[in-house]
Amino acid sequence: MLDLKFIRENAGAVKHAAQVKGVNIDIDDLLRVDRELLDLKQRVEAMQAERNANAKLVPKASPEERPALIQRGKDLAEELRALEPALRAHEDSLKLMLLRVPNIPHPSVPVGKDDSENVELRREGQLPEFDFTPLDHVELLEKQGWSDPERVARVSGSRSYLLKGEAVMLEMAVLMFAMDFLSGRGFTPLSTTALARPDAFVGSGHFPGGEDQVYKIEGDELMLAGTAEVPVNSLYAGEQLQHEQLPITFAAISAAFRSEAGSAGRDVRGLIRVHEFRKVEQYVLCEASEEVGLEWFAKILANAEALLAALELPYRVVQNCTGDMGAGKVLMYDIETWVPSEQLYRETHSCSYLGDWQARRTGLRYRDAGGKLVFAHTLNNTGVAAPRILVPLLENHQQADGTIRIPAALRPYLGGKEVIGQPVR
Repeated sequence: MLDLKFIRENAGAVKHAAQVKGVNIDIDDLLRVDRELLDLKQRVEAMQAERNANAKLVPKASPEERPALIQRGKDLAEELRALEPALRAHEDSLKLMLLRVPNIPHPSVPVGKDDSENVELRREGQLPEFDFTPLDHVELLEKQGWSDPERVARVSGSRSYLLKGEAVMLEMAVLMFAMDFLSGRGFTPLSTTALARPDAFVGSGHFPGGEDQVYKIEGDELMLAGTAEVPVNSLYAGEQLQHEQLPITFAAISAAFRSEAGSAGRDVRGLIRVHEFRKVEQYVLCEASEEVGLEWFAKILANAEALLAALELPYRVVQNCTGDMGAGKVLMYDIETWVPSEQLYRETHSCSYLGDWQARRTGLRYRDAGGKLVFAHTLNNTGVAAPRILVPLLENHQQADGTIRIPAALRPYLGGKEVIGQPVR
């Protein structure tokens, strides 16, 4: 959320942010509720002060004056009780509206309605040139006997996946490589559960608004997160850290679950859009400085690009426009990796800087060098998500006989194998 004082003083900028991000919130209505709440609090404070003053007069009052003072104290108590419902209602309404207020995008962010208006920044890597007819990843998996979509669909329904044999080892190799790589760059490895309470989803900014994307555990308050960002962002909720503890950086691996509500008919074939997957997430908690935050943004973006370069995959970096960056983002870049069968780039990584928007929601503060309590800044970016990353990995590195060439960076995780699979064509 944004600081309420900032919203009061910069209502125009906040309204513009809501407009360009496509967030449906009435800032004037929020400010009205805020003013009414302030008026109610002032009335309550004035009545409490009068009640306290009145109570001090009772012991000193004459017998003739005392009944009137006692009655006035009772009347004030009753009036205060009568104001409580309105006070609570205004507080709850204001809190809910504040949770929906979007962050202010960085000046460099292009204005646009959706991902069709994202801006390509650059392309990296060499697109593969095949002297044979390449197969898509589904065909490669099937020919190698590495998948069984019909059986897993009977067990788990649509958008489920099952890998077998060397494809499983390849998936594990990619995840372990990402963890080792990020650990080598100073990120603390973290293995975390996908289970989280609703407050954690509010803290990360997924709620309110993204409830239809989340699986709920019936009979319990727990839900299944679609990224380790959700539980990791709340690990220090409500705490007061010391300046010297920052930055805190994690390479967090977890299962991830997404209902994919609203994606009916999209990417139903193969590994692109599945309900359950595994993900290594970069997460950064740093000091409250945009300069420092943007430095970390560049670092975690560079980490993701270096991972893709090591996997020898061509990709492009795009800057997300206002309508495709999410309410809490100050700045967001996507990395899209080349998928030969579709002749297009597919999103595999999202790099986000959120300023203090998440920390305000989780109450996460630290004492700066001057001893002042301030809200920290947060960032996140994908390290690697599997099985989606297997789509470009299999397709870009396929060989004429249907086997898969293994990039040098992954070979140590596969017993030194340079190729996996058997000739199938």
